[in-house]
Amino acid sequence: MNASTPADTLADLAARYWRFLCHELPMTAVMAGEATADAVLYRESPADYDRRYRVAGEMLAELNGIASSALTAQDRATHQLLRYELENTRRLHEVAAHHRPVLFPAGPAYSTAYFANSATVTDGGSAERYVDRLATLPAYLDDLQDALRAGQAMGMRYPRLVLECTVGSLRALTGPVDAQPWLKPLERSVAADKEAIRRQTDRARACVASELTPAIDAFSRFLEGPLADGARDTVACSDAPQGREFYCALVRHFTTTALSPDEVHELGRSEVERLEGEIAAVAAEAGYAGDLAAYRHFLSSDTFILPSKEALREQIEILSKRIDARIPAFFGRIPRITYGVDTIPEAVAVRMPPAYAQPNPADRSAPGIHWITSFPNRCPSYLHVSLALHEAWPGHLMHIALIQEADGLPAFRRHGALRYLACLEGWAVYCESLGVDMGLYQTPHQRYGRLESETWRAVRLVVDTGIHWRGWSRQRAIDYMASHLALPLATIQGEVDRYIGWPGQALVYQIGNLHLRAIRQRAEQQLGSRFDQRAFHDAVTAAGAVTLPVLSDLMDDWLTRQSSRGPREEAASVRG
Repeated sequence: MNASTPADTLADLAARYWRFLCHELPMTAVMAGEATADAVLYRESPADYDRRYRVAGEMLAELNGIASSALTAQDRATHQLLRYELENTRRLHEVAAHHRPVLFPAGPAYSTAYFANSATVTDGGSAERYVDRLATLPAYLDDLQDALRAGQAMGMRYPRLVLECTVGSLRALTGPVDAQPWLKPLERSVAADKEAIRRQTDRARACVASELTPAIDAFSRFLEGPLADGARDTVACSDAPQGREFYCALVRHFTTTALSPDEVHELGRSEVERLEGEIAAVAAEAGYAGDLAAYRHFLSSDTFILPSKEALREQIEILSKRIDARIPAFFGRIPRITYGVDTIPEAVAVRMPPAYAQPNPADRSAPGIHWITSFPNRCPSYLHVSLALHEAWPGHLMHIALIQEADGLPAFRRHGALRYLACLEGWAVYCESLGVDMGLYQTPHQRYGRLESETWRAVRLVVDTGIHWRGWSRQRAIDYMASHLALPLATIQGEVDRYIGWPGQALVYQIGNLHLRAIRQRAEQQLGSRFDQRAFHDAVTAAGAVTLPVLSDLMDDWLTRQSSRGPREEAASVRG
């Protein structure tokens, strides 16, 4: 028998790692359309994290035995990404991240509703499977309580603000069952077996009433009672045992770079200054030369607020179709799935950002959804173009759909987009600027909106590190944002609360954007008149979701191949 090549050994390890992820993070398997051995959706107990730490160490030892020098560019990327994920699992465990999990905004309220909103019921069997999974959510909340109790025993305390926001989000899920997301997959089902759907709907209703709602209520009382005992009035995650080590690990986890918090902070300040100069030019174009404050005051008026949530959703739907018509001119590869626009329910939207993307399941059993706030005052019209480009096509919903269809990549890479937010969010912010080439920013106000959106991301670099590394108060963060943005105060307050509750995540947007734009600039300089936007965008999306260093490596490999192609090869590529 021939000895396995390094590529074969790597492929086997990657396949085993994917099976490991499907067991440990079942929602990842569900979204990928993979069958699971049981109905469990979330494994979040301390024992689960201890097991993951141990197995990650064992797999890392195997990976260290695989030589990467003879691998292809994509296999080298797989090798680097396996190392990154395994080391990251261990690094976060070592700073006790699992004992201080994110509770808000991407906490239990979001994750449980996300499951229901993304589920599709096609027949009696999938209906039964959905309800079986729904029934496991109380155990998930119990596991979270165990992890939080262990953290509290280690001296970890949450900011009081985070607990209050989390409870508010959870309480929004305990009202009348018909107003909640739990029955929606069954109600929107078009399965032929109506009787089976009716039986499972009755079963789901009973489960929600007797198990899930009481479990959410009990978890809320736990946050208000035992966990609130000694809750902090300070807001920095570094204000806790191993806090500064914890934040440094989060910065590395989210940015996928070796940047320090201080380097991120100074980068943010320089970016804000750069963008302020561009915004001043747009203000002058709008008739406010030398008076940016007056222009921002004008933009904060009701002139840019739509009259209702229905009007807001309709406007985003119209804009989305306008964008879709331009996609083929900029992309050669287009996904085989569609997407829609929907309104975030008011009870949830009060603590959510103005918009977010819900990717389609990998089996294409349901469309992606661009969720838009039900509060029009949080989403002024001058932001609509950049929001649509970011969340839908060619941003998140298109990007993730293309990655899911990349059959040549290992499964852990096709279905791991959410583990690489710097790449994912960097692409989405880059797509906002792509709207310039698409001719979508037709007024000074819309051009301001794009720059405001990018400034928003630059401000995050300053505010997140300001709060969690330099000891800024919530009010100082709000004041800083308000001095650089025309966003409504309620939006700014909600954003700051999000950064407090989810340390480090806000750093991914502008760092990823700057990285991607630097890659494009390098490609334009090297290829000159031979630079092709469609080919460049197809190469970026074909890379999949990766760390920023791996993205650079893959695009450098692509650039080398493009540079070496002769005129006949280019002509054949165009004809093909």
